[in-house]
Amino acid sequence: MCRRSLLLTVFALLCAFDAPGGYAAPRCGRHAAAAPSLRLLEAAMAQGRFIAYQPTQIQVVAGRASRADAAGIRADLQVLRPRFDALITYGAGNGADQVADVAAQLGFRAVILGVWSIDDEAEIALALAAAARHPQLVVGLSLGNERVFAGVTDFPALAARIERLRQRAPQLALTTTEPFHLFAQDAAAPLLATADFLLVNVHPVFQPWFAGAPDADAARFVVNVMNDVVAQYCGPVLVKETGVPTAPAALGFTAARQAGFYRALRSQFPPTGRRAFAYFSAFDAPWRVNDAHPSPGAQPQEGSWGLFDADRRPKPAARDVPLRTAR
Repeated sequence: MCRRSLLLTVFALLCAFDAPGGYAAPRCGRHAAAAPSLRLLEAAMAQGRFIAYQPTQIQVVAGRASRADAAGIRADLQVLRPRFDALITYGAGNGADQVADVAAQLGFRAVILGVWSIDDEAEIALALAAAARHPQLVVGLSLGNERVFAGVTDFPALAARIERLRQRAPQLALTTTEPFHLFAQDAAAPLLATADFLLVNVHPVFQPWFAGAPDADAARFVVNVMNDVVAQYCGPVLVKETGVPTAPAALGFTAARQAGFYRALRSQFPPTGRRAFAYFSAFDAPWRVNDAHPSPGAQPQEGSWGLFDADRRPKPAARDVPLRTAR
């Protein structure tokens, strides 16, 4: 999850006042009606509860990533399963391809697999193999997280990459993840015409009005953004990242604010098969404070987005989430 630019702030403020979408008619992914897993995705959006998840064992320090194993993933997912039954991951490397295997054993409803390095054929192969092992669980695959925003690629190249991947996995619903404002740009048209669904990042905490706004306004911002996105794109849209970190308090980030935001969002944003939100994120990641970001310097809030801390203990926001019965 990356820092937001001034462009994001300006566009977000427009959306908060229900500005009209940037397109006269919504775009639709060409493959959407044909991807069998899309039906599973829509059912999971309407009936399940998603959370964005990266294994706690995977940490990136000085550019080197540690590895996760099945035991560590199981320990994570056993904590999540009472309240969440659907996962969105960020990568398939470093052992994260085992997430689908463990999730299947624990009775999760759905997994959207991430591929972090969009041109890494080895990572793509790991993700496709996991999807093939669990065709009723893996409901989609996302190529990259904010790779356009980070300047790593552009939308035409990403759309072409998805089309090539589709030839290898026609059964899978395919997408990418970007901050919402990028999908409103004309440059996103090839991607909107190609993606089977959208994963969208919507962060009210980076808006200049957030610190003094009530939780209901922050939740309404997310809803307004989604109204704008669905006016531009007719396929399913899932908010992958939205939330409030729990530190530092000096920036207005507290456990109470996180819990209040999610209470307001649950009230204002009931899920359907066409639009829903995921909780972000599963666990704190203290190492991310000094992780590489588009903005220079340490980002103190980055380590504390979790609904659970780094030791897997629930915060108030997690305890507020209603329990899920087994499927």
